[in-house]
Amino acid sequence: MTTTGLEVFLRDPPSWIRGRRFGLLCNQASVDRSYRHAKDLLASVFPGQLTCLFSPQHGLHAEKQDNMVESPHGWDAGLRIPVFSLYAENRSPSADQLDELDLVLVDLQDVGCRVYTYVWTLLLLMEACACRGKGVAILDRPNPIGGTKVEGNLLDPGLFSFVGHAVIPMRHGMTIGELAGFLVMDKGLDLELHVVRLEGWKREWDLAMAGLPWVWPSPNMPTLDTARVYPGQVVLEGTCLSEGRGTTRPFEVFGAPFLDLAGIRADFERMGLEGCVLRDQYFEPTFQKWQGNRCMGFQIHVTDFSLYEPYVTTLALLSSIKRRHPEDFFWRDPPYEYEYVRLPTDLIIGDRRVREAVECGAGPNEFRSLWQEGLKEFAALRRRFLLY
Repeated sequence: MTTTGLEVFLRDPPSWIRGRRFGLLCNQASVDRSYRHAKDLLASVFPGQLTCLFSPQHGLHAEKQDNMVESPHGWDAGLRIPVFSLYAENRSPSADQLDELDLVLVDLQDVGCRVYTYVWTLLLLMEACACRGKGVAILDRPNPIGGTKVEGNLLDPGLFSFVGHAVIPMRHGMTIGELAGFLVMDKGLDLELHVVRLEGWKREWDLAMAGLPWVWPSPNMPTLDTARVYPGQVVLEGTCLSEGRGTTRPFEVFGAPFLDLAGIRADFERMGLEGCVLRDQYFEPTFQKWQGNRCMGFQIHVTDFSLYEPYVTTLALLSSIKRRHPEDFFWRDPPYEYEYVRLPTDLIIGDRRVREAVECGAGPNEFRSLWQEGLKEFAALRRRFLLY
């Protein structure tokens, strides 16, 4: 049974929190195993010390459905403290917002994928705190898809954006606390950083094996199954294909009105990809791409997570779709996450060579070969920051 950093912190408060005013970066998934929210627990244990809340993309209550939908600043009526949105007119806390505190606690559920923006909100927060002499403390949580596997190309620094601002692969295999340590080193931050470690977590465990509840950290991450496919299926955000937004199974379901399901399935079976099954799925998205149109596609069912390669699987499927539908398939134009010039797909994938490989009809082994050497370098660096 795993104990989260939040629960460890509340059970045995460290000396560095005594008498210090703090903010809390959190959202609705910031709960203990009994589903009690971190903000209420911290306010009770440390009366008068919690001065404000900060929220990431999608809002404090994870109610904003789509990308580039900002959350306003607000007020927590129960605690009578301000809520500062870090996905509003600015994505970094201002000097005024940091003035009334000594450090910021961070209790966010990451999903183990570079494109998920919460770790980049954390980076901007750490940079702001470093500039103003404020501390940051991570209340660590498990990587929900496990902490052993690493997959994908390293992000090209020329493609840094709000969906990636460090040279890491798509699936990084680290907890948010481990990533914080890595980013402090990578960016050369002079920062008071504390990581309150998990207890009882094994790297090979996903969140279900850790015995912890899943509360969706964002509206289109409703289940742990979603998180398992996300490191691959997020690439579809940069294409004309529906990634299942507007359905009850986002990212697991994907498609478009023009797909040749039989042909794509035949290609998939020839590729020999393991750990998942494609099941034909028809759907009509209620919003975003292909809204109200009947889409032909698939649902990805992960049958063996130890064998499943989400990133390779999605890229290989895109190769098939691009080859079979050269007139219908296209990459989406900007904007994407406040970028108005560069292709969204390039920002998501993080290496133009990988997009070009899709366009050339590459197969699984060709994709793997593109990042094999880079992953070796990252694995060696990553080991320095692993806490478990």
